[in-house]
Parts: sequence; C-alpha cells; structure tokens
Amino acid sequence: MAEMVGLRSRALQFIVLLGLVSLFADMAYEGARSISGPFLATLGASGAAVGVVAGLGELFGYVLRLASGYLADRTRRYWAVTIGGYLLNLLAVPAMALASRWEVAGTLILAERTGKAFRTPARDAMLSHAARQTGTGWGFGLHEALDQVGAVAGPLAVFGILGAVGDYRAAFRALLVPAAAALSLLILARFLYPRPHELEVERPDFETAGLPRVFWVYLVAVGLVAAGYADFALIGYHLERTATVPASAIPILYALAMAVDAVTALIAGYLFDRVGFRVLVGTALVASPFAPLVFGSNPIAAAIGTVLWGIGLGAQESVMRAAVAGMVSPDRRATAYGILNAGYGLMWFAGSAVMGALYDISLEWLIGFSLALELAAALGFVFAGWGWASRPQGKG
Repeated sequence: MAEMVGLRSRALQFIVLLGLVSLFADMAYEGARSISGPFLATLGASGAAVGVVAGLGELFGYVLRLASGYLADRTRRYWAVTIGGYLLNLLAVPAMALASRWEVAGTLILAERTGKAFRTPARDAMLSHAARQTGTGWGFGLHEALDQVGAVAGPLAVFGILGAVGDYRAAFRALLVPAAAALSLLILARFLYPRPHELEVERPDFETAGLPRVFWVYLVAVGLVAAGYADFALIGYHLERTATVPASAIPILYALAMAVDAVTALIAGYLFDRVGFRVLVGTALVASPFAPLVFGSNPIAAAIGTVLWGIGLGAQESVMRAAVAGMVSPDRRATAYGILNAGYGLMWFAGSAVMGALYDISLEWLIGFSLALELAAALGFVFAGWGWASRPQGKG
C-alpha cells in the first residue's frame, strides 16, 4: 500500500512538472500569437498573407501530429521527440524579434506551430502513464488547468509590455524568459523521470492488433464537436462588427473563456474518473447553445455564450485526451493522440471555413449548423461511452 501511495505521489509530481512546462510554454507562444498578426502587418504583409500564414500554421499544428505520434511509438524515444518539438516550438518565439521581413517572421510562425505538433503526441503519451495513477480525468484536467494559466498570462504580459514600451520586438525578446523557464523545467522532468512508462504499473489487456473500434467511434464524435465549434476569431469579428460589446471588451471575454476553460478542465476531469463518458455527453449538451447566444446582439447573452464556449473547450482539451488512455495500449498511445489531434484539427478547420461562409449568408444557418453538429456529437459520445464502458481498462 505504501508503495502504491508513493507511486501516485510521483505520478502527481510528474503531472504538475509537465503542467508547469506547459504553463511557461503557453506564456511564450500564446503571448507571441496575440501580436503576430499586427507584427506581420508592420513588416508589410498583406491581409491575404497573414491569413495564409495563420491558416497554414494551424493546419501544420494538427496534421503533423499524425507523423510525430507514429514516430514516437515506433522509436520509443518519447523524450527525444518531446524535447525536440519544444526546442523548435519555443526558440522560434524570441527569434521573431530578429525578423526584418514578413516572410522570415511567417516562417518562424510556421516553425513554432510545427514544433508544437511534433512534441504534443509524445508528451501526452508520457502524461497518460502518470494520469493512470491519479485518475486519467483528473491528471489531464490538472495539466490543462496549468496550461491555461499560461495561455491567459502570456497575452496579458505582452499587453503590459506594449503599453510600457510600444515595441513588438521588445515583447518577443521578453518572451525568451518564459521560453527558457519551460525548457529548463522540461530538462528537469527528463532527469527526474527518464522512464515515465514505469509509472503505469497496472496494464490490463488492451487490443494490440491496431486501434480498437471504440477509438474510431470516439474520433467521429470528437470530429463533430470540432466542426461545430466556432473559432473565437469569428465570434470576436461578429461582436465587433455588430457593436454587441465595445471592442476593448472582446479580449476580456476571451480571457474569461480561458479562465472558464481552466476551471472546467479540473471539474470535468474529476467527474470523468467517476462517471465516465457521461461528462462528455453533458458538456457537449451544456456548451451547444453557445452559438445562438454569441451570434446575437445582446451583450449579456454574449457573455453567457462565451462562458458556455469556455466550458466546452475545457472538456475538449482535457477529458477528450484522458479518454484515450483507457482505450489504447501504452505502446500505441502516441499514435492514437496523433490521429485524434489531426482529426480534431482538420474538422475544426473545415467547420470554421463552413461557418465563415455561412456567416456571410445567414446567421440562422450558421447557428443551426453549429447546434446540429454539437447535438450529433453528444449522441456520438453516447455510443462511444457504451463501447468504452464494456472495456475494464476504460475505468482507469
């Protein structure tokens, strides 16, 4: 018993350590992303160029996870893949301060997104070993909560720097500090936990011939959620265009959504370990009315809709990762995370494109599209939950 308590304690320490890595990493690259568009404009980039760079970056950030997840599982060098990805992801941020042409800055933005794509499946696979000791929902929820602290702090820090000196390059240089902190903590984690797979001592019989059928059912449900989820850029565009709220209040609403995301990740993760897939069904249903609220003209409704949007995002970025650990054997998890992330990103990209087009045609059609897909996703989670509940390891 004492040995098991000690193992859970080490697992929790590993989760917190990786959570702190994510906190400082998010401070760096989310801080950079908050000003990358205006910075490209100062270097002479056109609106079309900014759109192409941003779109390609997001596409790279998800699709390349297919290859990196497979590579990590094939080579079993999870730490090497993770560290390499973080190096590219984080060093590209302060390097932006040296860019004198928008093409160079755009290349660094793509490098940052590529680095994130490269390291995420391997990191999540290592995280899953520790989370199996603490409860997968709680483990991934705690990691996501720490991650979101950085996602809020980074843009706020950049806002403060710009207010003080008014220089984009100074802001990028300052982001070297959280980037260095993240890399230092990552090396410490590698030194303290060279074999994270040893944290998962109980390994029930998983299917070994490929990925289980329940995973593919689950992937469809996740894809429906992503496709029906409006990007905040479109939400902010609507709020500013219709003057539903003052333009200065839109970043505050986004910060509110990120805070709700962090709290939801902890609560949903805790509940997932106790009631399973019913949490995903519930959060999909709770979040589904966000579209008619944020795409209206009432500021109070917009605030409520933003909170619901944050609730859904918090579940997507924590519990959805946690569920995979109960479906897939340890030696295939990085591959599964790569497929999950790539599918999620592609469907988000496709859904965002459709909703952007629908916005110019009819808000009613946009809202109907979002609601229909979110409700279909909830039904998909019901079916996935039935398959997951029949697997003994799914409860871990």
